[in-house]
Amino acid sequence: MSTKRTIRTIRTIRTIRLMGLGASRYQRQRRRQRQRGAAAVEFSLVLIPLLILAFGIVEYGRAIYHYDIVAKSVRAASRFVAAYDPSDSTSFSDAAMQARCLAVFGKTTCDTDAAPLAPGLTTSHIKICTRASVAQCPDLRTTDVQNVATGTGTGTIQLVVVRIEGYQFGFLGLPLTGAGTSLQFNAISSVMRGI
Repeated sequence: MSTKRTIRTIRTIRTIRLMGLGASRYQRQRRRQRQRGAAAVEFSLVLIPLLILAFGIVEYGRAIYHYDIVAKSVRAASRFVAAYDPSDSTSFSDAAMQARCLAVFGKTTCDTDAAPLAPGLTTSHIKICTRASVAQCPDLRTTDVQNVATGTGTGTIQLVVVRIEGYQFGFLGLPLTGAGTSLQFNAISSVMRGI
């Protein structure tokens, strides 16, 4: 009986040691180190997709932000230039230049040391089209900006189109996002009723 009891006790001790309950300090420490290595490998496998996702969110978030800035500046410029009569060429050409500065710098004066609202935006990107200057916007037809009759006795409405064409948004170049070096926005335009 004592041999059976001894064998059973030895098996119990082996089972306890396999489960780690009676393991020595050295064995427990080695087991923890192996687990740390596994956690590091798992973390590195998950980290790569998370970084790609984070970098992509940052890059495309910046692109949407810059698009919004450019769209708002076009609306402000079209509101400004709509207050001038296109048939008065002197005042309208001055207003058109001020509207270009407003769209690029956020103010009606073009300072050479001022930073543009969006990086890389220049006054050459701004096109202002009326019925008389529809040639500046090649995809517009004269009928798109024609003076609209509002009824008898009320006159006609002058339409003014301000647009930004050829603006290149520059990505930061964050790795693994799939974004190139730049993205050209489509033409962003705003149509306002003039006086």
